[in-house]
Amino acid sequence: MRKLLVTLFFGSILLLLAACGSDEGDSNAESGESEDSGSKLEELQEKGSVTIGFANEAPYAYEDGELKGASVDIAKAVFAELGIEEMDSQLSDWGQLIPGVQAGQFDVITAGMAINPDRCENAAFSEPTMQYGEGLIVEAGNPLGLESYEDIANNPDVTVVVMEGATEVEFLKSEGVSEDQIQTAPDIPATFSAVQSGRADATTGTEMTVKMALESANTDELEFVESFEQPDIEGVPSFGAAAFSLENTELRDAYNEKLAELKEDGTISELLEANGFNGESNFVPVDAVTTEQICNGEA
Repeated sequence: MRKLLVTLFFGSILLLLAACGSDEGDSNAESGESEDSGSKLEELQEKGSVTIGFANEAPYAYEDGELKGASVDIAKAVFAELGIEEMDSQLSDWGQLIPGVQAGQFDVITAGMAINPDRCENAAFSEPTMQYGEGLIVEAGNPLGLESYEDIANNPDVTVVVMEGATEVEFLKSEGVSEDQIQTAPDIPATFSAVQSGRADATTGTEMTVKMALESANTDELEFVESFEQPDIEGVPSFGAAAFSLENTELRDAYNEKLAELKEDGTISELLEANGFNGESNFVPVDAVTTEQICNGEA
């Protein structure tokens, strides 16, 4: 009998300890903490390199013998301030950038991706690195007279092709363009090809992207609409930023700290100008517009 009581006593103690341990583990899980929590920055600093995802979209991030672009140069400057000198670049379709950073395929996305509330639910954005408007590409001569998204909405026979996953899809819808007028393609060259072949009447994207892509295409079959009227909708202008996994907010916060310093000393403005942007109109001063405001739909 005595042995039975002793056994029951120690069994109860073990169950109590196990329960306490289980609660602590659940608490850590709920708070997003782990033994590796907060170690990503140190890991990258020790390795001396960071893996970035990009979508080959000039002038933000693109490959031309080497990785170039405003977003790339800004990220490179910030990570250098964090003691991380090397960048391992990985090309991806635009629509796979956020899934890639979520899965740990990339440490950061440097593609000039626009911050918006939906994306904020799936990625941790840095503070804005730039701001930009929209642009429209049509057949040379603009035979349909398209000068706005509203013009597209008003002509149900017009079709517009957009890079898959780009914010312009929702911009078009908000201006009244119906879903059956909108096509998607994996990248900018594919959208241009759709217009050139007559499969679509127009394509749209961020102003600098489509303008520089047209210059690179060196074709007289397409035209940039200089008289394009910017849509008066939430999300325009767009604010581009680097994006991290939601699990790596410490890395994002460290990035923001150095980004602010480089904004203040003029480095970011210089890097924008070096990549064809305007160092004033495309520049976002510290705290002028915050990522928190954009994610909350306040900017």
